[in-house]
Amino acid sequence: MKGSTYRRCSCRDPKTGKELGTSCPKRSRKNHCSYAVRQELPPREDGSRRSFSRSGYANLKAAQADLDHIRALLGLAGADDPEGMQLVAEMLAEVGRERTPLPDVEETRRRLNSGQDLIGSLTVSEWLDRWLAGKRIRKSGLNRYEIDIRVHLKPRIGNRRLDRLRVSHLSEMFTNIRDANAQILEQNAQRRAAIDELATVPWKGAENRARRKAMKAAIDAMPPFRRVTGPATRQHVKATLRAALNDAIGQQIITFNPAAHVEIDPVRKPKALVWTAERVAKWEQTGEKPSPVMVWTPEQTGAFLDFVTEDRLYAMWHLIAFRGLRRGEACGQPWSETNLDTHALTVSSQLVQDGWEVETSEPKTDSGYRVVALDDDTVNVLKRHRERQDKAREEWGSAWVDTGHVFTQEDGSWLHPGKVTDLFERLVAASGLPPIRLHDLRHGAATLMLAADIDIKIVSDTLGHSDTRITRDIYQSVLPQVGKNAAEATAKLVPLQRKAEAEKAARKAAKKAKATKPGKGGGKPKVKAKAEAKKKARRRKPEK
Repeated sequence: MKGSTYRRCSCRDPKTGKELGTSCPKRSRKNHCSYAVRQELPPREDGSRRSFSRSGYANLKAAQADLDHIRALLGLAGADDPEGMQLVAEMLAEVGRERTPLPDVEETRRRLNSGQDLIGSLTVSEWLDRWLAGKRIRKSGLNRYEIDIRVHLKPRIGNRRLDRLRVSHLSEMFTNIRDANAQILEQNAQRRAAIDELATVPWKGAENRARRKAMKAAIDAMPPFRRVTGPATRQHVKATLRAALNDAIGQQIITFNPAAHVEIDPVRKPKALVWTAERVAKWEQTGEKPSPVMVWTPEQTGAFLDFVTEDRLYAMWHLIAFRGLRRGEACGQPWSETNLDTHALTVSSQLVQDGWEVETSEPKTDSGYRVVALDDDTVNVLKRHRERQDKAREEWGSAWVDTGHVFTQEDGSWLHPGKVTDLFERLVAASGLPPIRLHDLRHGAATLMLAADIDIKIVSDTLGHSDTRITRDIYQSVLPQVGKNAAEATAKLVPLQRKAEAEKAARKAAKKAKATKPGKGGGKPKVKAKAEAKKKARRRKPEK
């Protein structure tokens, strides 16, 4: 196929406006004209001709280099590969129209051999749609991905080309999110202040009513209350993008994942704290929780279970408190996987919320599939619960909904996880105990097992964790007495001179106290008491 370089003059005739071309009087000057290239491309499928043209080169050497580059790209597909030749030709035709740089030869070779788009015009938005459509995970997980993509990723980086996405673009995106947070907080504060001011304006009087009307109109014109994008959400947005780009790398669409290298604010996970007497006293005074994650002491857990003994779902609260099942796992536990004769149950399903709808799902992770051992007391509690359920089945008769679940509504139908949480919070408030979340009963179960010196691996398996580090990092809330015993045991390992002297002085004092133990004679030492008794005896002895 023909191709050439040539000099090109862009001067125009002032009268006609046409380019002068070779008739330009200044053409002979050395730096007056620029250079251009023209390369014929394989014809279109309908047989029509097409070519690649580009001008503006400062010298012949630069023009010739690009012409050689174009010919190298055309040589990637041989004569026996007409489809490949068409792909390369279409790529060069678009590069010429868009005036974009010529693509790298080796990168184009790789794309051509792997069946990828040569042009690389796939946008981030297009790829995220394609990636999300191909995900095969539970519905709640898909919804979370969809929110991240729709709310954060598409509006900010969706129009960028996927192969040109850089770390700097993502850093800018997260900076913009933080700036938007500051604006949202300011707008929320302004709206709250306006509402508070409106509450102070009396209703009576024409002037007051007019003022209230104007203030309401101003409040309606303000942006509504909005939630900020917190650190945990930002981390999830980053994780979503990182997963999508990793799949793009796996399909050889891109070679670099910028989401794996962008730095954002770390998430500080709240540590679980125990409701000690001091913390309870402060909560009673101020109503504030020391941490979002709080754990009851064994005594407080026992007090709660005693308080809810007659509750229809007592067996569920008992099971979560002692064996650490998740809310959805407890709601979805079937009798077919609960063997009270062997003192064990198998966690194989759960109920999850999708919005307010409830659906059955597999456990959260592969490690969520597990066998949980049951103690004698828990087995007896579940037996009594089954007896009450059998009685309720008889009373409901044909209206009974046979779901086969251990814990159900009054008619046997599924429990709603959200309603279970609401019920738990009402029971805690009625008990007068310091507040915890339903999930904190699971924290407490882990803490109790660790306090009982149960091996960390057994605790991790019981809770369904994939790694014992998760158990240590999240659930190891040290109870006060456990911490005191550990501190004393540690202190005894270090021999200190002052400690030896103190112990010696203590022994000497104890020995002296024993030797000077008070007798019947008004607190005198025994030795002195015996001596005085002998003197008195001699005095009483009659003289011969």
